[in-house]
Amino acid sequence: MARNVDRALPLQSHWRIAVYAALPWELDSAPLIALAESRGCRVFLPCIDRRRASRAMRFVPMQGPLHYNRLGIAEPQGTASLAARWLDVVFLPLVGFDRRGVRLGAGGGFYDRAFAFRQLRSVWHAPRLIGLAYAFQEVASIGAAAHDVLMDAVVTEEGFTRCTTG
Repeated sequence: MARNVDRALPLQSHWRIAVYAALPWELDSAPLIALAESRGCRVFLPCIDRRRASRAMRFVPMQGPLHYNRLGIAEPQGTASLAARWLDVVFLPLVGFDRRGVRLGAGGGFYDRAFAFRQLRSVWHAPRLIGLAYAFQEVASIGAAAHDVLMDAVVTEEGFTRCTTG
């Protein structure tokens, strides 16, 4: 998967990259994190903001020891964070996806809330949202809800697919 990212989207040293810390059933993101760090990218991990009732997500630099949140997801312990709109590329975990860029996640809606601002833009759609999944997770079509934020591309162990409407 990291090789497929490298071929289709060569990571640049000045980029701010957000990647998830993979759970046991998700596509391992460690090779991609290693690639990003070797290219000089600033790597951020998503953190669920437990202080807010809004169930917000923030992006914290990946440095120092990680701890596990209430959902069992590894997160950095730092307090400094970067707003989602200032990231260059975000690699998202997927449960399922279609070629239009519709994504099924774990059901919390954290990514849709974090990137809802993209739906208000008519031209500039940064950051790029790229799903990471196994090829078998692709389905023919997923019904999109009004709040769903579409992906720009999906990377699997088999290749890189640009989404048709994402």
